[in-house]
Amino acid sequence: MKRRAFITLLGGAAATWPLAARAQQADPMRRVGVIQTLAGDDPEERVRIAAFLRGLQELGWTDGRNVQIEYRWGVASDADRIRRSVTELIAFAPHVILAPGSGVVGVLLQASRTVPIVFVVVPDPVGAGFVESLARPGGNATGFMQFEYGLSGKWLELLKEIAPRVTRAAVLRDPAISSGLGQFGAIQAVAPSLGLNVSPVDVRDVAAIERAVGVVARQPNGGLIVTGSASAVIHRDLIITLAAQHKLPAVYFQRHFVAAGGLISYGADLIDEYRRAAGYVDRILKGEKPADLPVQAPTQYELVINLKTAKALGLEVPPTLLARADEVIE
Repeated sequence: MKRRAFITLLGGAAATWPLAARAQQADPMRRVGVIQTLAGDDPEERVRIAAFLRGLQELGWTDGRNVQIEYRWGVASDADRIRRSVTELIAFAPHVILAPGSGVVGVLLQASRTVPIVFVVVPDPVGAGFVESLARPGGNATGFMQFEYGLSGKWLELLKEIAPRVTRAAVLRDPAISSGLGQFGAIQAVAPSLGLNVSPVDVRDVAAIERAVGVVARQPNGGLIVTGSASAVIHRDLIITLAAQHKLPAVYFQRHFVAAGGLISYGADLIDEYRRAAGYVDRILKGEKPADLPVQAPTQYELVINLKTAKALGLEVPPTLLARADEVIE
């Protein structure tokens, strides 16, 4: 073939390349959307995102060099804000989105069944309809579970162990998400064997939380279980303050409640979960599909006890419980 004819043929072939392939060659920068429930200046949020960014960097991705990260902060349980943030991120045309919690992931999947999603802090992705199964997600979402519902019963056991006189427990949960109902159901199932009566308290706003905790405090031998939800995290300072004010022993689902003055917590190491999520984002950016990446359960759980808070409540922590603790705050 003559050189001129070959060049003409090559030019014609280039014109028929798929637009996506040519765009990828022209723009090697990958785009990652990140939506978070807490405000960008929230200390817990900063630690989680820092772990995610470190994980990406260890895998060769640096924001501004070969990946562009677009953030949306503070959506919490505000439905309108979640929908607006989701619409904005999808318009950004990301190659993958990192998203926390059932409330956010549900809206994302309603908005798109094609944009890859890596979720974190989701208790029941199968029950919520986000994936077909843990082993084979089957759609455009995969990620990392926060816990199985059975763990919720452990919180009630811990409450009875650290405060044996407790006979009633108010369970703070968000009824707007499926995990709020699931966690309460698991707690309710083990309550009779521990000789405890449990009742649900809906975590909606400041007034509702103050009113509900006040009702619990007016009766003897009460305690609190704070289940996993974005609402609980947003109102964590209020809940911790009310528990201290009314001298109510309380068990929490995350470490940072105890670091802020709560009594005891047991739950997954969410910082580790965000670091591991970077690995799935990396694999998707390199061409793998969420449908083929199994949903992973936590690999690290933390039992954290605040001895200063226990002393203020007049509780003596059993030595066996202290021996099991991963961290003791004094």
